[in-house]
Amino acid sequence: MGSQIITVVSQCKVYPQVKSSMGDLKLSICDIPTLAFHYNQKGALFSSPPFPTSKLLARLKTALSQVLTHFPPLVGQLVADSEGVISVTSNDFGADFIHADGSCFCVADFVGSAGGDVPEWVKECFPMNGVVCYDGLFRPLLAVQVTDLADGVFIGCAMNHTLADGTSFWNFFNSFAEICRGANRISGVPDFSRDSILVSPVFPKLPPGGPPPMISSSDNCRVREKIFKFSSESILKLKALVYENPYPSESVAGNLVKPPAIISSFQSLCALLWRGITRARRLSSHEKTTFYLAVNYRHRVIPNLNPLYFGNVILGVPITSTAADLLNGDIRGCAMLIHEAVQEQSHAKMAKHVADWERRPEVYSPESFSGAPVLMGSSPRFPMYAGDFGWGKPITIRCGSANKYDGKITVFPGGAEDNSMDFEVVLAPETMAGLESDPEFMLYVSLS
Repeated sequence: MGSQIITVVSQCKVYPQVKSSMGDLKLSICDIPTLAFHYNQKGALFSSPPFPTSKLLARLKTALSQVLTHFPPLVGQLVADSEGVISVTSNDFGADFIHADGSCFCVADFVGSAGGDVPEWVKECFPMNGVVCYDGLFRPLLAVQVTDLADGVFIGCAMNHTLADGTSFWNFFNSFAEICRGANRISGVPDFSRDSILVSPVFPKLPPGGPPPMISSSDNCRVREKIFKFSSESILKLKALVYENPYPSESVAGNLVKPPAIISSFQSLCALLWRGITRARRLSSHEKTTFYLAVNYRHRVIPNLNPLYFGNVILGVPITSTAADLLNGDIRGCAMLIHEAVQEQSHAKMAKHVADWERRPEVYSPESFSGAPVLMGSSPRFPMYAGDFGWGKPITIRCGSANKYDGKITVFPGGAEDNSMDFEVVLAPETMAGLESDPEFMLYVSLS
């Protein structure tokens, strides 16, 4: 086997098949804070297509050009006016398209052995490493990288996070796949309207050259990344524990007044991870820990936004506890904390968030997430395995090096056909070692 590196073979720009006529797009109060984030990097691993690489690249470039017609902002740029207010102009600046050679690796190397860390070279399967969203003022807002493996291909996508959250990202990725496999039109037409409570006339004053990155390159070097898999069977076992002694319902004269809370599988796993990481960090009993959960607000604001609204419509909901309160109770109590925090999210909560942000407009910084944080990103509901480009569904999903730091977790559906879930966990090495030896946590981890 040759040198264990991934090398760029070629790079070009791809432009939309039809020129854009869309006007400038305002950034919302959910978009603006992400200017300090790295580009969102996600991608899918596939078996090798039954045709040569030259045909694959031609098909992908043609499909990308066609689908970008439906997503004009992605081939635009960020622009700043004379007062420093940033918006998106759909000026057909183009998207980067990169072809890379990773033929020294195979699918088995990519997926990794059970219990192993994410291989370091996987990061090189993504474009825009280390690029901050503010750089969209002079860099493309979208880049696609196709990496050939010995027996497979990885399609990695980097999208400026200021334009889109996970819902919007996967709608684009799956629309790209839909066109590539021969569809004449996309089924998920994005909504670019900007007439909701999220759009504000207020914009933060940014320093010359833009805000400092929320995550430094040194943060990324001091952590381990590992995929923990939870089978549908182990998730059912965990939920059985959560519901073993469910919180009692209130009743009056035999009539049910308050039904027992329905805690989801995802919320149960969040509780398992939060408790396990908190134990592994060896916090003192009085120290506080905060679990941040990204909550989709499209159906929570009034009037509701289109499910295919293109942009960021998420809030990071903080749930705080002392280490003693979190660990001295049982997992049901922890899951209930998370469940109740989600249930409390409403239009009124967003209206308050907008008002608070307008009084003190800012972008995210390292101080934005405090209190021994655990941050849960993505969603097991995202249709990540729907991205069939014409020769089969993905084998697995991965993300790049972007926005990774001690305590960051990304959730993926575990596969195309079942209810399993995968969690990519990023922790300091000593904390990861503690989590790997935590009996409560490892009881539910699938080792095969």
